[in-house]
Amino acid sequence: MRLLISFTALFLSVILLQISSGGVGSLDAIIGLSKGFTVSEVGLLGSAHFIGFFIGCWWAPRVLGSVGASRAFAAFAALGAIGLLGHTLTDASWTWAVLRIASGICIAGCYTVIEAWLQSKVTNETRGRAMGVYRFVDISGSLLAQIMIGALASVEVYVAYNLLTLFCCASLLPLVLTTSRPPESTKAPRLRPVLAFKRSPLAVAGVTVAGLSTASYRMVGPVYGDAVGLSPNQIGWFLALFVGGGAIAQLPAGWIADKFDRRPVLIAVSILSIFACGISMNTMSTSAIFMASFVFGFITFPIYSIAAAHAHDFAQPQERVELSAALMFYYAVGAISAPVITARLIGTLGPSSFFVFIAVAHLALAVFGVWRLLVGDEVDEKTSYVYAPRTTFIIGRLMKRMRER
Repeated sequence: MRLLISFTALFLSVILLQISSGGVGSLDAIIGLSKGFTVSEVGLLGSAHFIGFFIGCWWAPRVLGSVGASRAFAAFAALGAIGLLGHTLTDASWTWAVLRIASGICIAGCYTVIEAWLQSKVTNETRGRAMGVYRFVDISGSLLAQIMIGALASVEVYVAYNLLTLFCCASLLPLVLTTSRPPESTKAPRLRPVLAFKRSPLAVAGVTVAGLSTASYRMVGPVYGDAVGLSPNQIGWFLALFVGGGAIAQLPAGWIADKFDRRPVLIAVSILSIFACGISMNTMSTSAIFMASFVFGFITFPIYSIAAAHAHDFAQPQERVELSAALMFYYAVGAISAPVITARLIGTLGPSSFFVFIAVAHLALAVFGVWRLLVGDEVDEKTSYVYAPRTTFIIGRLMKRMRER
């Protein structure tokens, strides 16, 4: 309990940061459409966020090592505030895309500092409890952001973005004022994408598809919601149910992934995801759309963690941090490309094409999974399933010991 109390400042910064950052993607889509942005331009905003996120994951450990934790966090939070406030100065979609790159760098940078701080304080005995609370706080902030975004979309643009900026600035206060000793400089893990492919091609395919589906839903989901007639407030609940379904799924997904061969589990989840896409494409009423969103999140959210656990089954202990970073790289590849593709499809072929694209991606994953099942890739001893947040390249340091229990 004392350990968790000592992390109060960190967790408070996380929830404030997540409320700020978790809402900007949905708000950009809703307000962008009202300003006359094309759906392709809205998709570009989502992709720009993940470009910034990838840059931040690579750059943040170097900034942390150069200026220290508190200054690094302040710098990245300031960059995020600039990215948010800049939206009120122009209606140009390309300018908004540049500002979203700044927001993406902010998120990756701030989470790098927070996770380095956690890493420096936890022990093997307290790691599980600390990470459990960290994940709960992170998901809670994301849920609050999605629920809040519907109300913000109905107010003046400058009010909405100023409110998100206030939350971003407020995230500075707990961390920079804490009396807890900051961590020493954290070296960035080497980025070796080939390592993940060598250990498990199926895991690489899994995390890439997870990036495609999750980023599409969170960044372009508001475009789909608008196309099927949801109000801004309903779009907020639509996305919140997606996140909530994913959070609830982690416990049963972990039990199944630890009990059975992870390859058939991944294939089964992919096939269920295709059915979930089919259900979502054929829903008409608002309540049915909400239920379909929850089901889709419940089925698809665990894919990243299942694939990551499968990759770690083949890794040596000294490879775990670099392997986690490599898997994050492939997730980012999928997340960067997906919003532009899905938004263009919606604009050209209609809202149902949104789920057709995701279904095709999961069909490809299922087929590839069957082929890998026939080829081999069996393991004698599995690592523990861990819900792996897609936050920074250094998250692997926090996950490493948990996988070896």
